[in-house]
Amino acid sequence: MRENEYDNQDPPKRSEIRRGSAVWIIEKENYGTDNYKQGIVKDVLSPRENHPRGIKVRLVDGSVGRVQWLM
Repeated sequence: MRENEYDNQDPPKRSEIRRGSAVWIIEKENYGTDNYKQGIVKDVLSPRENHPRGIKVRLVDGSVGRVQWLM
């Protein structure tokens, strides 16, 4: 389910994301923009395997967002 022109149409599944993975996330306040943030995954927060906007994670800097791409 593509929400806007910037969302990844096929975000990575939970099984593809591990602690220590380098990722690009979109934070909730930036939905609908191309203001992505890169970082290293500290915790995987989403319990399900898939989510239309991406799996929610916490980065080592404390940012929380949904993974759009793996680096």
